[in-house]
Amino acid sequence: MRIVALAGGIGGARFLRGLKAAVAPGDEITVIGNTGDDIHLYGLKVCPDLDTVMYTLGGGIHEEQGWGRTDETWSIKAEMKEYGIGPEWFGLGDRDFATHLVRSQMLTAGYTLSQVTEALCVRWKPGVRLLPMSDDRVETHVRITDEAGTRAIHFQEYWVKLHAAVDAEAIIPIGADTAKPAPGVLDAIAKADVILFPPSNPVVSIGTILAVPGIRGAVEAAAAPVVGLSPIIGGAPVRGMADKVLAAVGVETTAEAVARHYGSDLLDGWLVDTADADAVEAVEAAGITCRAIPLLMTDVEAAAAMARTALDLAEQVRK
Repeated sequence: MRIVALAGGIGGARFLRGLKAAVAPGDEITVIGNTGDDIHLYGLKVCPDLDTVMYTLGGGIHEEQGWGRTDETWSIKAEMKEYGIGPEWFGLGDRDFATHLVRSQMLTAGYTLSQVTEALCVRWKPGVRLLPMSDDRVETHVRITDEAGTRAIHFQEYWVKLHAAVDAEAIIPIGADTAKPAPGVLDAIAKADVILFPPSNPVVSIGTILAVPGIRGAVEAAAAPVVGLSPIIGGAPVRGMADKVLAAVGVETTAEAVARHYGSDLLDGWLVDTADADAVEAVEAAGITCRAIPLLMTDVEAAAAMARTALDLAEQVRK
């Protein structure tokens, strides 16, 4: 079986770990990772979502945080602070710095982001084929209004520095409209037997991937069934502040609203948590087959159970 998953960071990575545990030997998983969260810091190219997937599946993630490296130290960041170089609000540990140094060195030498990602995965052996959504530079920005006036800031500043404490007025994936899908992305979608939307942020993770010209159309045209898992349980994000960015695009923070946001042109199946079982009928009225199951990824087995149900639902709705 050839499985394609569009994924963001923590939620996507933890689901993928369960998916790996759920599939049969010989099944192939291709992950199309969001690069809209990418940021340049200290002269380095930082790819938070790609790295979170790579570290999580490769056994190097800081489990409690869900991001960054395990057994991390912070000497470089402390030294940069002594030089008066920031930003202090974004945490890059010493082990993590090494990844970004290697990536930036290879990019400067002329390798593409796809080639760099493949090279990094040689070390981590994530057990999936990890592809960036695009080799072109795409960065998500958020329009806000605060005491400094109305302005657009990088998504990382909005999410990490401000903790989404200010309302998001618009989400702008800068560069997405002119970006091209990375090599292998459209081919993987076309040849997929199943396409999955993990419980990643529907606006700034999966939504940004779909904003790259050609990707949404490829998913809509794919022969494979498309099944998504709700990142919203009981009217609240499982983690993070997805409600802030959903509001910016006029979507309520409910499992039903997110399903309708994706739409029946994209989704064939949708999984909601048992807490949202009353949404099943409304989602199915929108033309999307829906099932309610436990969606909290408390451990790998819980994530694997979610993945198995998603694959079962894909078979049920196969076109």
